[in-house]
Amino acid sequence: MRVDLRVKHDIEARKAAIGLFELGHGYKSAAIALSLPVEAVRRWQEIYRAFGSEVLLRMDGKQGRYTYEQKVAAASAVVDGGMTKTEAMAAFGIMSMSPLKKWCALYRRGGAEALRPRPKGRPKGSKARPRTREEELEERCRRLEAEVAYLKKLRALVERDGL
Repeated sequence: MRVDLRVKHDIEARKAAIGLFELGHGYKSAAIALSLPVEAVRRWQEIYRAFGSEVLLRMDGKQGRYTYEQKVAAASAVVDGGMTKTEAMAAFGIMSMSPLKKWCALYRRGGAEALRPRPKGRPKGSKARPRTREEELEERCRRLEAEVAYLKKLRALVERDGL
């Protein structure tokens, strides 16, 4: 079992950070003023710049699901189109910089094909090969031998008990 050790901050902390952002504070000074981790406040500032305060206040900690087309469009806009990652986040509705960075790296290495979804989970094993006629006959022979042995024991029990 895995325990989630990430710190979750309440809405009041995010409201206070938004207030400081609106006053012109950067993420470092806001983090120090609020006694919060700098990286968390830096991510909040990215989201605040890209989407505004409403989205930052509605964050629920769930991961976003993005289609193949969204991934390719965002990655190509950053890599080929010269768009900044923050602009791409706003334009394509991406809530975090992390997946966008990963998509850009994959896009640079393998193009759009590298972003295609891959099957998840354990690969299926090879299908059982069809049994040969000889194997079928051997199986039938084993079943018939077991049946004969069963009937012999039954006959012996009947004779012993005199039924």
